[in-house]
Amino acid sequence: MDNKINFSFKKDKYKSARGGYSRLLNVCCRKCESVIVVYQKDGPGNLRRLYFDRIFAPENLAGLQALSIKNVPELKCKKCNRVLGTPYVFEKEKRKAFRLYQDAVIKRVRKLSE
Repeated sequence: MDNKINFSFKKDKYKSARGGYSRLLNVCCRKCESVIVVYQKDGPGNLRRLYFDRIFAPENLAGLQALSIKNVPELKCKKCNRVLGTPYVFEKEKRKAFRLYQDAVIKRVRKLSE
């Protein structure tokens, strides 16, 4: 994944609802430590799900918002093929997301211009 991309935070009602505090994360596979996605995490707390509209990279995962939830494959590590999460609709907010398996990923804070 190209590390020299500039990202800008998405500012919307979801970010505001979580206190307006965001950070950019490299979400990595716990098994082989390769970067799976670049993700905007809003608010405090653990990383339990990855909302499709907060995934910035890679390109094939950033465009999942447009797909029907039935057509979205499981979240897998490209390097070691381990399954990391399952697609579903988070009912409380009616948002599409990957439900992450417990201890499947490591998150590392990333700078905006990294």
